[in-house]
Amino acid sequence: MADERFPGWHGTTILAVRRGGGVVVAGDGQVSLGQTVIKGTARKVRRLNPGGREVVVGFAGSTADAFTLLERLERKLEAAPGQLLRACVDLAKDWRMDKYLRNLEAMLIVTDGAGLYVITGAGDVLEPEHDVAAIGSGGNFALAAARGLMETDLDAEAVARKAMAIAADICVYTNGRLTVEAIRG
Repeated sequence: MADERFPGWHGTTILAVRRGGGVVVAGDGQVSLGQTVIKGTARKVRRLNPGGREVVVGFAGSTADAFTLLERLERKLEAAPGQLLRACVDLAKDWRMDKYLRNLEAMLIVTDGAGLYVITGAGDVLEPEHDVAAIGSGGNFALAAARGLMETDLDAEAVARKAMAIAADICVYTNGRLTVEAIRG
């Protein structure tokens, strides 16, 4: 069901691939309004460094909402250093229960290299199967491509880049201008 407050907003594909002890998170750069590309170079994958521990986050949905969630996640990580899962669960609880946060329109993929989670506004903290997670308009295309590529000898970054290229060829809301961040194991 479309939200009338945000008519036709689309345009994100975020993919995370865990392989060889590390995780790569890739995000495309396209933001669209209806059938119009508004921006082709958006940066939807970010590094956080709360308490000296690196965390990479990719987001889909409203940018302002995602940045609100990133700030909250950073505070949760500072309160529970080195406990990514706990911080994610605490964020999901707040997101679900808080009257203001409940209206935020975004999803997150979060990793510290060891854990890999998808966080939703429905209160979900999901740990993906098959070491691949994807969100956004082209997420299912990227997920399917990456899962197929996991059968090859490609490293995590090569899997992510190829899968994102496949998604960009299929999904009109996804482009090939990638931001790629890795945490090596």
